[in-house]
Amino acid sequence: MKISGSRQDPSTSLGMTSKARRPLATSVLQARDDESRSGAEEILKKIRGLEIKTRALVETAFAGDYHSVFKGRGMNFEEVREYQPGDEIRAIDWNVTARLGSPFVKKFTEERELTVMLIVDVSASGNFGSTSQSKRELAAEVACLLAFSAIRNNDKVGLLLFSDRLELFIAPKKGRSHTLRIIREILFFDPVGRGTNPAAALDHLNKIVTRRAVVFFISDFQAEDFSRALAVTARRHDLIAIRIQDERESVLPPVGIITLEDAETGDQIEINAADSNVRRQFAQLAQAQLTETMRVLRKNRIDRIELRTGDDYLPALRSFFKQREHRMMVR
Repeated sequence: MKISGSRQDPSTSLGMTSKARRPLATSVLQARDDESRSGAEEILKKIRGLEIKTRALVETAFAGDYHSVFKGRGMNFEEVREYQPGDEIRAIDWNVTARLGSPFVKKFTEERELTVMLIVDVSASGNFGSTSQSKRELAAEVACLLAFSAIRNNDKVGLLLFSDRLELFIAPKKGRSHTLRIIREILFFDPVGRGTNPAAALDHLNKIVTRRAVVFFISDFQAEDFSRALAVTARRHDLIAIRIQDERESVLPPVGIITLEDAETGDQIEINAADSNVRRQFAQLAQAQLTETMRVLRKNRIDRIELRTGDDYLPALRSFFKQREHRMMVR
């Protein structure tokens, strides 16, 4: 016997009328709304907390270091004024001096505005952290500090996120709301790729940012050789490499047999961390990678900052800026 008829709402078979169903649907939507609102509030809370912390550092300790190292592109003529004892003789405007019969000097102001680009690695390896902080969270905090330092000095800030592809590009702009957007993206952007291709990111930067910029390249540098792209970028821009590591990526604790997994490929290997030879080989591999990275950076005269999750990053940053300022004064 063939049975035919219209499709029945499953809830009808349970004896529910359409009126009885509405409160259930409404409550589900309400729950989703509440969950979405709670997630947004948590994001805003985290961004706001990071802003407060880094702004305080900028105001009290870091802004002077940033300003003294990253000078403007040149000097703009502002006006002429009468010569005063102690003025630089080479600043005398001889045409005005001859016309008015007394010495006048040219007054210049520094053209402060710079373009600062933050290039941040958001590949899967950045999610690792053996402390309360992941490498990506540390990258976000450092990027936040640099962004607010730049904004405070009236510089423009842009962002480029990359994994094994270009994930996001935000053109350089000024302003607090723009900076907060940059911080939000670094913290919460969900990348499509899991691997790492720094060369593609640097090549894109060189094509799209044609004027010389200050470029902070923030990554764990766990990638195939991209020395050519680094060399090209270093010639076109003022490139600073910020290498972020976790202690467990170079030192294994003697905890017995453990499984290590490559976050980007999913490959796994089982090792006996209680074996001192295994721990030594692990440390040697990590050191070899660091040595090669340092060699490439030195060859291309790229400044380097080493940071580690769980450590206070401010001393390392300030030390870098002080050393760089000293080198500039020596020159």
